[in-house]
Order: sequence, then C-alpha cells, then structure tokens
Amino acid sequence: MRCLRRCSPSVWGSSGHDFGSGTRHFRVFDKRATRGCPCGHAGDPTHECTCRPGAVERYGQKLSGPLLDRIDLHVDVPAIPRDELLGAATGEPSSAVRARVTDARRRQADRLSRTPGATNASMRSADLERDCRLDDAGRHLLEDGIDRLGLSARAYTRVLRVSRTIADLAGRESIRASDVAEALQYRMLDRRAG
Repeated sequence: MRCLRRCSPSVWGSSGHDFGSGTRHFRVFDKRATRGCPCGHAGDPTHECTCRPGAVERYGQKLSGPLLDRIDLHVDVPAIPRDELLGAATGEPSSAVRARVTDARRRQADRLSRTPGATNASMRSADLERDCRLDDAGRHLLEDGIDRLGLSARAYTRVLRVSRTIADLAGRESIRASDVAEALQYRMLDRRAG
C-alpha cells in the first residue's frame, strides 16, 4: 500500500489484488481522518476529551454525507488495554477465518457467476433484488434503520450488500434480521450525523 498524501489524512485504496489510487470498491481512512474529535479522545474510556464544547460536533461534520455513503463499514476501534495487549493471544485462529472467508467468496462467485467481479460489492440492482430478499422482520428492521439513521439510497444498498456478506460468512443462503441488524451497526457514523 502507498499513502496518497503525505501530510494530510491518508487515504488507502484497494481494488482486486492491487493497491493504489483511483479505486472504487475499498477505501480505508487512517485514524487521523476518522477520529471522533480534534484531540482524538472523544468516546475513549481511558482518556478524557479536552476539546471545547461544540468542537466534537463541528469536527464530525467535516465528513460529508456523500463520503460516508461510500464507506461500507464504520467501525470504532478503541485502544487495547496494556494488559490485554501484552497477554496471551486469544480468539479465533487466522486459518479458521481464512477458511470461512474462502467459503463465503466461493458462495458469492457461484451466486454471481454471470456478474462481472463476482462479489457482493459488485452486485447490481437486479442482483440485489434477487439475492438480498429480506423476510418481514428484516424488512421492518431495515425500514426502521432508514428512518432513524436517515440512510440515503446508496447507504441502503450498502447495508443490503453487507447483510448478504454477513449471511455468506455464516454459511446461510438467506439473510436473517440479525444480519441486517449487524450491518446497520456498521453505519456508526450515520448515527452520529443523524
């Protein structure tokens, strides 16, 4: 990966297997671009935010709605406590994650064999209608999410694509309401803006 700008917030891009600029499917913004406030401690349980009143809100408004719409996942990654960082590694091994991702990619390729790119990120409108059907509970949850978060049409399709991916990672053919709920949780910055 290479940094596209040296002194301003870094933007990294990926499309397929190559990294570089001018990509459209994957963008990662580094901590400087997406922290919650100018001092970087808003919402951090271990550090006190030193920003003046109103600074956090003004800082959050720097990320425009159209930009947020183009980001699939908004995830808050808090600092890891020292004891946990220095302790023994726990959790799922990388090999298990790799196997689950490989299986999900195979499912996508099989389902989207007639679509260029063959991933959920490349799904067209017809693919979304065919492969992202929701049951009543999922549809009501998504409608509520649209109302509460003020999701645009672009953000709505991203939630559907992420829901489809979550179901693929779980090895399911159909999307459940829990998949929609998880996908809506990844729209964290929409919640702050709304």
